[in-house]
Amino acid sequence: MVLASAWGWAIIVDKLIRLSVLNRRATKLIASVKSGLPVSTIAESFVGASEKDPFVAVYHAMVEENRRSADLIHTEAQTDSLQDRVHRVAQLASLGALEHLQNRLPNLATIGAVAPFVGLFGTVWGIMNSFQGIASSNNTSLSVVAPGIAEALFATALGLAAAIPAVVFYNRISTDIGAYAKKLNTFIGVFEVELSRQLSRRGDRNGLRVA
Repeated sequence: MVLASAWGWAIIVDKLIRLSVLNRRATKLIASVKSGLPVSTIAESFVGASEKDPFVAVYHAMVEENRRSADLIHTEAQTDSLQDRVHRVAQLASLGALEHLQNRLPNLATIGAVAPFVGLFGTVWGIMNSFQGIASSNNTSLSVVAPGIAEALFATALGLAAAIPAVVFYNRISTDIGAYAKKLNTFIGVFEVELSRQLSRRGDRNGLRVA
């Protein structure tokens, strides 16, 4: 139970710190795009960011699809097709990035579900030891019963100490990841609007360029 609790807290701290960093960057990026920052300069905002950052992964996927399709943009229909492809690759990249962000999170659910039963097993084991002590000594005094009862209570406490934080933070982190996913979808939507605007400008048919 001690190892499970330590592992659970390691996951909790890692996820909370990472989500805090990602959310700060996400807020700045969305504000930059909404303020009219040219799409071609957005790459500057990713300098120093990890390739595992969902926003980075999505941005690179959209830029790469636009780059590979640049020579196909000649008609309005082809432009619409490009925007549809950019949207699809963005969604695929988003799913992959969020799946990576959720990595190890199921471990918290496992700890939260299993730890109480392990503690209950320890409780039963402690009570069994108490009865064995009574049977072997033919004595029901507190000195005979107390050690087994103490073991039982300690096992229960360890199980709850591991399970409660795991359940609480599993729900908290899952909610935070859901909120982050909404920010990512907002970024994709705003980005696509800006791309559409740039593609519609005369003389800017090549759209995005990686800075």
